[in-house]
Amino acid sequence: MSSASSSVRRIAATILAAGAVVGAAALPASAQDHAPRQHPRVEISRVQADSPGRDDHSNRSLNNEWVEITNTTRDAINLRGWTLRDADGNRYRFDNVRINSHATIRIHTGSGRNTRTDLYQGSREYIWGNQADTATLRDDRNRVVDTETWGRRR
Repeated sequence: MSSASSSVRRIAATILAAGAVVGAAALPASAQDHAPRQHPRVEISRVQADSPGRDDHSNRSLNNEWVEITNTTRDAINLRGWTLRDADGNRYRFDNVRINSHATIRIHTGSGRNTRTDLYQGSREYIWGNQADTATLRDDRNRVVDTETWGRRR
């Protein structure tokens, strides 16, 4: 009887050990499933930093300088409290702006009437560096959501 009992214990120990090995092997896959996303849910999709034509500080020229923000999700997102900044610290703060699923909004430098697709910073000066700059989008908790850099800053 003692040998049957020790055989049962050995089999049980082998099964438990095998289960531990399988469980340990599954941990990295499980942890990987919960890893942060590689792509932001809301992203800076395009930047027109160098307004076409002469930089004459006209409102038209200022509004031809813009940043596009795209919502890559299936849900609308409210950008209230989010900010868009350049490397020099110029900041645009979003009011109660809702960006629909898979939609894009364009933030212009100059003045204009805000719509669902176009927002205006109301600046009388160019914000984005033609040669080099960084656009940083932060959420309402001041966490960096996305950045876009172009050129080399001196």
